Amino acid sequence: MGRSRALAQGERRGWQEQGRSVRCPTVPKSAGTKVAALGAAGELAVIEPEQVQDRGWQVVNVNLVFDDTEAEFIRRDDDRSKPNAIRGQRVDFTRPSPNLPALLMAGLVIKPRARVFHGHDWVYSSEVLKAFGSPQDGDVVSLKDGSDRLLGSAIYNSKSQIIARRISRQRQDLDQDFFERRLRQALSFRERHRMDLRLGRIAWSESDGMPGLIVDRYGDHLVLQTLTLAMDQRKQIIVEALRAVLSPASIVERNDSPIRKAEGLELVTGMLFGEAPPPLPVTIAGLKFEIDLLSGQKTGFYLDQIPNYAAVAQHAKGRRVLDCFANQGAFALACAQAGATQVQAIEISKDCVERIRRNADLNGLQIESYSANVFDMLKDLERQNARYDLIVLDPPSFTKSKGTLTEAMRGYKEIHLRALKLLSPEGLLATFCCSHHVSHEHFREMINDATVDAKKTLRQLATFSQAPDHPIIPTLPETEYLKGYLFELAPGR
Repeated sequence: MGRSRALAQGERRGWQEQGRSVRCPTVPKSAGTKVAALGAAGELAVIEPEQVQDRGWQVVNVNLVFDDTEAEFIRRDDDRSKPNAIRGQRVDFTRPSPNLPALLMAGLVIKPRARVFHGHDWVYSSEVLKAFGSPQDGDVVSLKDGSDRLLGSAIYNSKSQIIARRISRQRQDLDQDFFERRLRQALSFRERHRMDLRLGRIAWSESDGMPGLIVDRYGDHLVLQTLTLAMDQRKQIIVEALRAVLSPASIVERNDSPIRKAEGLELVTGMLFGEAPPPLPVTIAGLKFEIDLLSGQKTGFYLDQIPNYAAVAQHAKGRRVLDCFANQGAFALACAQAGATQVQAIEISKDCVERIRRNADLNGLQIESYSANVFDMLKDLERQNARYDLIVLDPPSFTKSKGTLTEAMRGYKEIHLRALKLLSPEGLLATFCCSHHVSHEHFREMINDATVDAKKTLRQLATFSQAPDHPIIPTLPETEYLKGYLFELAPGR
């Protein structure tokens, strides 16, 4: 149906135009003169016009075809001759509806050429053409293009630079059924690819279709992070979904990540279900660790590095090893177990150094651990003419935003430059970066600059990535955040 014809037909029926759709806010006269209205609690009903103001309700304009007291939600496209019914969306207007149909979602109209048109699930505030329906922070909103075509449903937060994060290409609400379904899909993926379902990441944010939700499992205990406002507002629903799907003994909240501040959220830790677990004995890659879920790094352990501990350690036999930014000493312990002749670990946190020593005792391994600033320690080692056959650089993220990327790259370059000067001939460098703001290209370019300044030549032996239970979505490059390389120092050049 052409646009002018659609408008003419709408005018004859007493309909109104909104945007690029012809919409009917009232019931035909055969059913009485009434309007579709939305209550403060989200209830929907057809009432007398004078009741709208009395009740403090809001008139809603949706595509409706009325048949006395029943209505079917439809979509009318200007270029089609027939309306397209949306299956199962019929409402009896003789009583209020407790669940607002998804067609009444507030939403955003997205500018052309925004990244969401190319498979990304984020919408930045600069990519929004306009908002409609008064979306509230934490709401599920609809995303539409300039022609009123649906792009999907998203969680909304006006306080964040990422104003919307898509959860589905369809109309979708964030209820317990949604979380149970997505959690089961995440478990099915991991089981299908033979990942450890008792130790590892069970839910990984956008990669598992739940933006901002992270769930890690340590045996019978779960650790939860809600890094977006919408997920944080629904913590109790998520807890119930986790209990239904996984039956955990406890659920620990580790919402102490600074990234929450970008969503206007406070930093909190505590228990969401069950009693606080004591430090847990866990075996990872053949090594014993004692993990504190309430105070350990991230959710208790760097689960994303698990495959890389053994991958690096296989080169450690007979070598002198220096593990920088050692955290709980996983690389150091793996190298000692693999037969390194000497292993030193540097970590600024005194608590982590104490954990390294306890973990070394648990495994009967010898580790020299130091509480020191890595930058300062590398300078001191250089002045002492120290030499190592294998150096591991696994620093925390030096940047949380693109605005500090230049400064971060200077920091990355400095530690690489000093590490290169400490390598023995044919020595190995295992280096990692965990910031999604630092691309593979940026990371490689920084390493190249450091080798030039150090007057060294490197041969690449291997590449590293995050554990497969942290899935990578190619159209969401931010999901591929952990990158690493193993290099050998070429002699005599």
